[in-house]
Amino acid sequence: MKPPVGAYVVDTRTERIGVVMGHEGPYVQLRPFGGGREWDADPLAVRHATPEERLRAATSYANARSRGEVP
Repeated sequence: MKPPVGAYVVDTRTERIGVVMGHEGPYVQLRPFGGGREWDADPLAVRHATPEERLRAATSYANARSRGEVP
């Protein structure tokens, strides 16, 4: 599965939620919700994030920003 750029997905090997930034060779390039360092994921280990997972990621990011942990 090659999810489209901009899709919110879960890397099932790390359980991290990321935004698809591109496809490079055999990998899907993901960036953490809210920004940060990209990582490569196996497209066979990626699934679309559920609305609940997206909300959880957005809430975690907003909380981290309010504590000053994220610029």
